[in-house]
Amino acid sequence: MSRLEDAIRAGRFVVTAELLTVDSGGLDGVRERFEPYEDFADAVNATDNTAAHAHASSVAVAIALKQLGMEPVLQLVCRDRNRLALESDIVGAALHGVENLCCLTGDDVTAGDEPEARRVFDLDSPQLLAMARALAGGHYLSGRKLEPAPHLFLGAVENPAAPPYDYRVDRALKKVAAGAQFLQLQICFERDHLERFMQEAVSSGLAAKAALIPSICLVRTPSALRFIDEKVPGISVPAEFIERVESADDAEEACFQVGLELARHALSLPGVAGLHLISFRREAGIARLCGELAIPTRAEREAHGYRHPVAV
Repeated sequence: MSRLEDAIRAGRFVVTAELLTVDSGGLDGVRERFEPYEDFADAVNATDNTAAHAHASSVAVAIALKQLGMEPVLQLVCRDRNRLALESDIVGAALHGVENLCCLTGDDVTAGDEPEARRVFDLDSPQLLAMARALAGGHYLSGRKLEPAPHLFLGAVENPAAPPYDYRVDRALKKVAAGAQFLQLQICFERDHLERFMQEAVSSGLAAKAALIPSICLVRTPSALRFIDEKVPGISVPAEFIERVESADDAEEACFQVGLELARHALSLPGVAGLHLISFRREAGIARLCGELAIPTRAEREAHGYRHPVAV
């Protein structure tokens, strides 16, 4: 059982983080990205060609994280591979002890810098989850046996702030039915959307069926917030946040305070199992955020069974 699975099954508050993309530098290049927040993270996502930009293979990065003693969450998107490639990546990573898997459909190639790339989309994220569950059950999609079967802990992503809003919880429930045991929620700067999603997640039973982990994004500049608002599919940044950091004497500190404010709001909501932290400022910002939120280190949470005092 992976460390992340153990924490979630035990009901402990979890902290996951997103590793900044890796292009070079070997193991040192991977280590330097997570080392500043290593003491807090239960697991770190190895991203898969985020926003349709090519980077080092998520499978390779996940294995590197494992070698460096950090628990990986292997992200796989359906945009770039057919079912054969996805099956082989999951089984191949499992050979190296990678158990946590986050299944995504993936942004369209038009979001990236090589829009002429051919889309695959042989499967979508619920189908990828079902396929991974089949592998964990001991057989490929063809029915061919896989012995011994890999132990996998399956997750997915859901966006609380993407229309149609009324469909988001139902969509998440379909992913859970397909095999998702945790859901890392997309970055959401609009508090009312996250609040509505979490309330419906509790009332529908979704929060009881899967660990729901909202994402918090830390940036350094107002231009970064504007870029997210204008260029990142499915995410909007309220004008009040952009105006606040633009008018601040210390824009970087103002950006951090926006992230802190959103994190505190997320933690006030029912059904929240942890936080997924993304930093585009300096990775040390994640450790500072955990400190400001009084989140104990991973070792302290494991020793004392920490559960954040969220609303119920």
